[in-house]
Amino acid sequence: MTTAKPREIFIQGITQDGRTFRPSDWAERLAGVMSCFRPDGVARRGGHISYSPYCVPMVVNGIKCVVVNEAVRSIEPMAWDFVMNFARDNNLQVAEACLLPDGAKKA
Repeated sequence: MTTAKPREIFIQGITQDGRTFRPSDWAERLAGVMSCFRPDGVARRGGHISYSPYCVPMVVNGIKCVVVNEAVRSIEPMAWDFVMNFARDNNLQVAEACLLPDGAKKA
């Protein structure tokens, strides 16, 4: 059995020493900065404001996170470096995983 490479990076709103990261809207701000990186490669300006499917804020097990799809790395390496450096510079916990689609069965 082969193991697939993780497809997402979870930047967690918990520092390496266990403190909750502030400000409380950090995840929405980070995802907002990354909102122009989209599957079609077209930056959307104006109109509805929405997050990129490649960088989404969410709460996982009660912890605010930003889930970053590794596709960002191939679309714009500098954007990938930006989010990874954000996590490192703020001493945030990072985990590699793969989101299950809604309705997927858990083992």
